[in-house]
Amino acid sequence: MADTPLASTSSDSSGEGGGNGDLAAVQRLRDAHQRILGELGKVIVGQERVLEELMIALFAGGHCILEGVPGLAKTLMISTLAKSLSLTFSRIQFTPDLMPSDITGTEVIQEDKATGSRTFRFLPGPVFANVILADEINRTPPKTQAALLEAMQERQVTVGGKRNPLAPPFFVLATQNPIEQEGTYPLPEAQQDRFMFKVFVGYPTYEEEMRIAEVTSADIAAARETIPAVFGAGEVLALQEIVRRVPAARHVVGHAVDLVRRTRPSEEQASPLIKRMVNWGAGPRAVQFIVQAAKARAILRGRHHVSTDDVRAVTHPVLRHRIVPNFSAEAEGYTTDRIIDELLATTAPNETALTQDDRLQKVLET
Repeated sequence: MADTPLASTSSDSSGEGGGNGDLAAVQRLRDAHQRILGELGKVIVGQERVLEELMIALFAGGHCILEGVPGLAKTLMISTLAKSLSLTFSRIQFTPDLMPSDITGTEVIQEDKATGSRTFRFLPGPVFANVILADEINRTPPKTQAALLEAMQERQVTVGGKRNPLAPPFFVLATQNPIEQEGTYPLPEAQQDRFMFKVFVGYPTYEEEMRIAEVTSADIAAARETIPAVFGAGEVLALQEIVRRVPAARHVVGHAVDLVRRTRPSEEQASPLIKRMVNWGAGPRAVQFIVQAAKARAILRGRHHVSTDDVRAVTHPVLRHRIVPNFSAEAEGYTTDRIIDELLATTAPNETALTQDDRLQKVLET
């Protein structure tokens, strides 16, 4: 069933009608976005881009991989974001000896002392929370990594033949350390494809690092305790539903499709660079994630429609873990981000493909 677009008018002047209610929610989300960033700024120094990409993925209903060296406050960032949204938070430290049941939970035998009968009872694992921090996910073998697959895709866990649904919203943030690769198990491409974003957490600037050095850990802990809850789980779900209804013009969706198809070296429209540097390009799920993330970005910025700028802004985090460069790219120093830069530079929005309705929308936007 097609999504119902956001309405701009309503006969209900009280604001409780569908159109005014949606627009009021969009305005509230934009205001709350700025407030959340302000509150997080009391604890997290810098990293505005990372925080924005996390919030885009959250309200688009996706999962994230965070890659960065140790000490960049990835765990603090995630736990503080969960606190500001009044969501339950669970951290799983992935190690080589971690078992799937350590994540999903297990069944235990429970004896009724009155009757002496024994029954199986399910003990939920740490995956039963709203925000899951999968810390150093590449430190555990593939069978344990795969324990998250069903939870991420189906929002449920099957144990002993019984399906146990996970309470929405459900958001997995997996961290990776790019420095040390000895004794690690890279995520399979099929599992990486379940993550909406791959977010790079970089070093702070000089000024930011000075601020970090000036702030004591005690001050950070005290500031974190005073962060108010801006949203509850129910409000997050309602806003995720509104994001899905944000209209996207045909030429905007077409631009997302063009970008993804041009990452595949077998396609005619792929550039010579892609054909020479890439083994495998992104699949159809990348188009879905780009459009969904672009909708969330537009809403967070207070707009009720998606533009091609939104599509291009989320292209890096969506595509960087879906493009598989070949040996030639590695030999010439072409990272996936550099390949995506070239892709964006050579793929302009197809403005000539606008329909009459699209042209009217573009006039209204300006």
